[in-house]
Amino acid sequence: MPELTYREAVRRAMVEEMRRDDRVFLMGEEVGHYQGAYKVSQGMLEEFGEDRVVDTPISENGFAGVGVGAAMCGLKPIIEFMTWNFSLVAIDQIINSAAKMLYMSGGQFNIPCVFRGPNGAGGLLGAQHSQALESYYVHCPGLIVLAPATPHDACGLLKTAIRGNNPVIFMESEVLYNTSGTVPDQEYTIPIGKADVKRQGSDFTIVTWSRALHYVLEALPLLEKAGFNPEIVDLRSLRPLDEASVYESVKKTNRVMIVEESWPQASMGSHLSDLIARHCFDYLDAPVARVHQADTPMPYAANLEKLSLPDAHKILQAAEELMA
Repeated sequence: MPELTYREAVRRAMVEEMRRDDRVFLMGEEVGHYQGAYKVSQGMLEEFGEDRVVDTPISENGFAGVGVGAAMCGLKPIIEFMTWNFSLVAIDQIINSAAKMLYMSGGQFNIPCVFRGPNGAGGLLGAQHSQALESYYVHCPGLIVLAPATPHDACGLLKTAIRGNNPVIFMESEVLYNTSGTVPDQEYTIPIGKADVKRQGSDFTIVTWSRALHYVLEALPLLEKAGFNPEIVDLRSLRPLDEASVYESVKKTNRVMIVEESWPQASMGSHLSDLIARHCFDYLDAPVARVHQADTPMPYAANLEKLSLPDAHKILQAAEELMA
C-alpha cells in the first residue's frame, strides 16, 4: 500500500466523494484560492471550480449556518473550520440547528453535513488556539464525533461521514497533517462507531484517540523496556462509542489507562472512566488511570506547552502506578 500524509488522506477522501456525488461541496475560509490554511484542499478549486470549493468571509457562524441550510435543501456540504477553536463562534449553528433539526422537524430534515478541521494543541499557538474540544460536541445528542489518528482512518472515516445523512464533527489534528501512513490504493470506507485495537497486550489497556495515540506510541518503547505489555485501543469514533471493544479489552487485562489531549474535568476521559467503573467494576484490579493535559489554559512558551501536554514519561509513570 502507498504512504500518504494525513492531509493527503483527508484531501483524497473529499476529492473522491466530490467526484462520486455532485451534491458534495467544500466551504470555508481560504479553502479555494489559498488552497487551504494547511493546504488540505490543494488543487481542489482547479478541479471542481468556485461553485463547489467556496471561499467564505471570516464568519464561522454565517457559513456554518449556510451549510446547515444547504443540507436541509438536499446538498452535502463539508464545512471546514480553520481550527476547531473558531467553531466556538459557530456553536449555536452546530448545537441548536444541525444537531437538533431532525428531531425538531419530526424527521422531515436530515442534515448530511460534515464539519471538519484541526483540533487540539497546534504548537506555540497560545491558549485560544490550542484546545481539544471534543467533549463539547460529544455532549450533544444528534451529532456524530470522529477523531482519527492515522491517514488510513482519516480517509476511510471521512468518506463514510460524507456519505451519511447526519451532522458529523470530524476532528483532525494540526500536528498530524505531516505524519504519514499506509492507505490502500483501492477505494474503501470505515464504519462509524468501531474502535481499532492497534496493539494486542495483556498487562493493561490504554484507551486513546487522535493525536494522543501518538503519545502512546512514543511511550511504547519505554513501556516495553520496563517490562509492560499494554493493549492499545484507538477509539476513532467518540460518538457513537464502541463500548463493547473497550469493555472486552479491560476485562482481558484488568487494568486501564486513558490518554487524551484535553482537560481532565468533564472530558471524554472522565466519561470513559465512569463507563468502565460501572460496566467493568468486578474485573478491575486498580482504579482507572488517566493522562491528560494539565488543568490550565495552554501556555504559549514552548517549554511550558510541553509540560502541559501528555508525553511518554507521564504515560510510563502512570503505568508504573497502575501496575504497582
